[in-house]
Amino acid sequence: MLSWDEFDKEDSGETVVKGANAGHATEANMDRLDTAGGVAAQEARAVTASDSAAIARAKAALDNLDIAEGLAELEGASARVAVDEKRMINCRADLNQLVPFKYDWAWQKYLDGCANHWMPQEVNMTADIALWKDPEGLTDDERRIVMRNLGFFSTADSLVANNLVLAVYRLITNPECRQYILRQAFEEAIHTHAYQYCIESLAMDEGEIFNMYHEIPSVAKKATWGLKYTRSISDPKFETGTVDTDKELLRNLIAYYCVLEGIFFYCGFTQILSMGRRNKMTGVAEQFQYILRDESMHLNFGIDVINQIKIENPHLWDAEMKEEASQMILQGTQLEIEYARDTMPRGVLGMNAAMMEDYLKFIANRRLSQIGLKEEYPGTTNPFPWMSEIMDLKKEKNFFETRVIEYQTGGALSWD
Repeated sequence: MLSWDEFDKEDSGETVVKGANAGHATEANMDRLDTAGGVAAQEARAVTASDSAAIARAKAALDNLDIAEGLAELEGASARVAVDEKRMINCRADLNQLVPFKYDWAWQKYLDGCANHWMPQEVNMTADIALWKDPEGLTDDERRIVMRNLGFFSTADSLVANNLVLAVYRLITNPECRQYILRQAFEEAIHTHAYQYCIESLAMDEGEIFNMYHEIPSVAKKATWGLKYTRSISDPKFETGTVDTDKELLRNLIAYYCVLEGIFFYCGFTQILSMGRRNKMTGVAEQFQYILRDESMHLNFGIDVINQIKIENPHLWDAEMKEEASQMILQGTQLEIEYARDTMPRGVLGMNAAMMEDYLKFIANRRLSQIGLKEEYPGTTNPFPWMSEIMDLKKEKNFFETRVIEYQTGGALSWD
């Protein structure tokens, strides 16, 4: 039986070299470790007298385990990966090998997302609860805005998360991008949690709020528009690899990143954050501020992915695809304009539906240009420049003044 206590002593006339020359012996020592480890693993498999019948059967079943068969089932080839082999879609390199990175920007976004981590319960809702309960605290228009937006967002982030987990993650064939997609999916869960926290704190009718995407036309239209772009690619049998299927994935990415997260969220963000600027519903507004920061990063990631797919697959970005992408963004803009008019039929919070329409057209121009398309609303300007400042939020700004609980990171936990 191998004794690890004796491993660094003389063996077959050889001595492990230590000190200044240790580096020269490293390879030889590793070979010896490989051999010893293999022998030890084989000994562990042997059935002993103390093994029960169930354990003996388990060991026997593993005797038929074929490593080659397992490797063949891994996503992509099992050889070591070179950077040049990595691609955004239709890559056959081993997707389980994170490094070497090809898209450093994707890994940086993952790190930035982790650094921006927050949880809803850290935000104090006391003032919001008092204001919401006060019959004179908010106008009917302001209450409508709060309820409509919680109704839309409470399900919108779930739709985005489902699309990521059930479709996009499987079809994007780059491990550093997948790493960020996992982070994004977790952030979508945090956002849904935040809306639930707001709804519960304000003692709203949960059934009414969470079913607005079924029952309120301006909310339902946006959800329906997004869902049609995920039906086909969420089918487990859907695979990319042809021009038609690759374009279907590209449509989905444009729909969810450029439109759902890039346009559909902006009316609500602006309304709630405008309320917070007036010292109303400050807890809800603070959470929306953190959500906007997260969503801005999601949007930038998605645009980078879309543009990288275009670079690697220029044949997909033909005149037909460009026209379709442009139409998708224009349709999304129109739906958000209609949502703005529904949520804000009268002027409120220093804004009105006409100003919001200008803002949405300004945003649409931005989305079009970000993926290389012609702007469709010439001369449109941003009527809410303060929104740009809010998007540059640093988590530390006012955060520790308003959080209501302490929580520990892994490095601070005591396991006693």
